Amino acid sequence: MTQDEIRRRLEFYQDLGIKTLYRHAAPAVTLDPPPTVAEPALPSLEPVGDTLLKILDDIGDCRRCRLHEGRNRLVFGSGNEHAKLVFVGEGPGADEDAQGLPFVGRAGQLLSQMIEGTAQKEGIPLKRPDVYICNVVKCRPPQNRTPQPDEMEICGQFLARQLQAIRPKAICALGSTAAKALLGTKEGVTRLRGKWQQWRDIPVMVTYHPSYLLRPYNQNAKKEAWEDLKMVLHYVYD
Repeated sequence: MTQDEIRRRLEFYQDLGIKTLYRHAAPAVTLDPPPTVAEPALPSLEPVGDTLLKILDDIGDCRRCRLHEGRNRLVFGSGNEHAKLVFVGEGPGADEDAQGLPFVGRAGQLLSQMIEGTAQKEGIPLKRPDVYICNVVKCRPPQNRTPQPDEMEICGQFLARQLQAIRPKAICALGSTAAKALLGTKEGVTRLRGKWQQWRDIPVMVTYHPSYLLRPYNQNAKKEAWEDLKMVLHYVYD
C-alpha cells in the first residue's frame, strides 16, 4: 500500500470518528486531526463497489450521534437506486420518523406534486418513484430543529456514499441545510437558487424546501421553486 493510499485510509477512519488504531506488538497509532479546508463536510472516500444495500447495512441500528435517542425509525432513503436525479432534504419529520420513509408528510406530498406536476406540464414521463429522495441526517432531530454540525458530519459520510453509489446526472438540494452539507456554503437559498452549483463532479441545483413553501406568505418562493425544478428536469431528462 502506497503512502497516499495509507493517508486516504486513515482520513476515512478519521471521518468515521475513529481516533486511535491498534496493531499487534506495536504501540497505538493516534491519528492527527485532518487539515482544515473550506470544503463540504461530506467525507471524500467511499468503499469500492459500494451499493445502497451495503450502506444501509453499514449504518445498522445507528447510535453514532445523539439523534438516535429520540427516533422511532431510521430514515435511509427511497426511490430508484439507478435514478438520474436525487433530491436531498434536511432530515425526517414526525411522519417520516413513524414510517421510516423520507418526505411522506405534507411537505413530501407537495414535493411529489411538484415533481410529477412539473414533469407532466413539460412533457416529461416522470413519477416520484423514478427519482431518489434522501436527507442529510437519517434520524429525526428533536422538535424538528436544524441538525447540528457534528450530526451532519457523522451522517454526511453515508449521504456521500449514497450519492456516489447512485451517481445521478444531477442533485436537487432542498433548503439551506442540504445546500450547506453538499456545498460547504453559508449562503442562503435565495442567493444560491436558479444557478448550477457542483458537488464533486455532479451538478447541483439548490431550491426551497417544500416545508418552506407550505407557509402562506411564501407564494413568490413557490413560483421560483417550480422554475428551479423545471430547469433541473429539462437538464436531466431532455
